Amino acid sequence: MIDTRVKFRHLLTFLEVARQKSVVKAAGVLHVSQPAVTKTIRELEEVLGVSVFERDGRGIRITRTGEVFMQHAGLAVSALRQGLDSVTLASAKAGPPLRVGALPTVSAKVMPRAMQLFLKENTGVTVSIVTGENAVLLEQLRIGELDLVVGRLAAPEQMTGFFFEHLYSEQVVFVVRPGHPLACSSGNLFDEIGRYPVLMPIRGSVIRPFVERVFIANGVAAIPSQIETVSDSFGRAFLRQSDAIWIISQGVVCGDLKEGTLVALPVETSQTRGPVGLTMRTDTVSQPAFAILLRTIREAARSSA
Repeated sequence: MIDTRVKFRHLLTFLEVARQKSVVKAAGVLHVSQPAVTKTIRELEEVLGVSVFERDGRGIRITRTGEVFMQHAGLAVSALRQGLDSVTLASAKAGPPLRVGALPTVSAKVMPRAMQLFLKENTGVTVSIVTGENAVLLEQLRIGELDLVVGRLAAPEQMTGFFFEHLYSEQVVFVVRPGHPLACSSGNLFDEIGRYPVLMPIRGSVIRPFVERVFIANGVAAIPSQIETVSDSFGRAFLRQSDAIWIISQGVVCGDLKEGTLVALPVETSQTRGPVGLTMRTDTVSQPAFAILLRTIREAARSSA
């Protein structure tokens, strides 16, 4: 049941303090006094029954409970703003370009369909799509170079100031060229995998720890010959010319697997399954075209899933 004591100003103030990591700075952005911000946060904590911020030296930091609440508060504020924007959608003018960061898996699996749907809306707004590694895209989102990231859910410590909306889940796969010696092997694949080059996710990527755990669980201490890459074009080209094994998110190669240009090895990777979705700043102000873009990405994700 919704506690009616929680007002829109509570959410806005909470999100701004979380973003600024400072009551003083938040007060400046919100154009209110510092005591007013402090009072609003205290009112929110009284309603929630928990502390959302704590002292950190001379400053403050958000609590773990506050981080959990922040994701929902950001989503609520964004939804309300989208609703308000939709009222004036009919008279909306073309705005600045919408800048989207997408993982390679999303660029291959979701964004083509999402862009087809978006273009049919005739918003007149240009969409700029940047593909890259999750951590890099999130940093660009944090400093305002991107408006949205469509990718894997990051670790909790990287989500401060962001909120995440789940779209679907996916796991990694081990793929090879058709006719690869391991494609028809009846033995233990992990006993033979060291004989071949392996294309691995780069260190620091979201899926790298999951992949390493797969190897550890199957008794593989190290890969003698490995290449780290986030380039899907390189992965496809290299597999065509070699007996390499490519470990990659399933969405990147789903089309290749359907067409038969790549083959998945029978490796159990369910433990690598993780959420993919929309990551936005909690202070995102949704314009009509942005609301349409989110809707088309959601629809594309549902159809691709």
